[in-house]
Amino acid sequence: MTMTPSTLIIVDDDAEIRELLADYLGRHGYRALVAEDAEALHRLLVHESPQLLIVDIMLPGDDGFTICRDLRRTSDVPIIMLTASGDDTDRILGLELGADDYLGKPFNPRELLARIKAVLRRARAPATPEQARWVRFGDWRLDRVTRELVDRLGQRSTLSGADYQLLQVFLEHPEQVLSRNELFDLSRGRPAPPLDRSIDVHVCRLRQRLQDDAQPSLIRTVRGAGYVLASQVEVVQ
Repeated sequence: MTMTPSTLIIVDDDAEIRELLADYLGRHGYRALVAEDAEALHRLLVHESPQLLIVDIMLPGDDGFTICRDLRRTSDVPIIMLTASGDDTDRILGLELGADDYLGKPFNPRELLARIKAVLRRARAPATPEQARWVRFGDWRLDRVTRELVDRLGQRSTLSGADYQLLQVFLEHPEQVLSRNELFDLSRGRPAPPLDRSIDVHVCRLRQRLQDDAQPSLIRTVRGAGYVLASQVEVVQ
């Protein structure tokens, strides 16, 4: 049976980078489309449903941050952001806005390919047979099939791929202190780079989704050790 290739959209105002990446990813089995700015991206999204976006931060008109923020209002499509800045600020802001991963320029195309595969693998991962569809923790329920959080009033909200994977790690290790490196490795599928603190951004964003950011009581910080989900996890029939 022939598998339909995943569709990726590369958003970068540098024509050479767009074409080089499109050619490289095409040779590795992806259907790679290109857009030079936000307007071109939105024209593509009218008739395309990509599995992943690769978005440069520095774009004319609406920048990559604006694209990410606007998409997260209506879509959980995975987003990898590209940044030419060596400053952590761009990466942290991108993660706060809902990006699933980031990569600094210049980069090795092989590393981008590895990131794409990892993000797509996380986005597609179904619940395993031993995992119940519904679980309850604290005042929340999680539907592992639709990746929706349901609060005590029955209000639903869909998690992005990165938020879902991080929550899954906590749910699989309830009441267990996990270090930043463990959380990064288990949620991203690779070791954390030296001095990388992006997992703190993801935890902060997940707390906001769980309305646990003012005085965290559900996902607690353990000084000098990491974080812990301070709740039992129950299967909901």
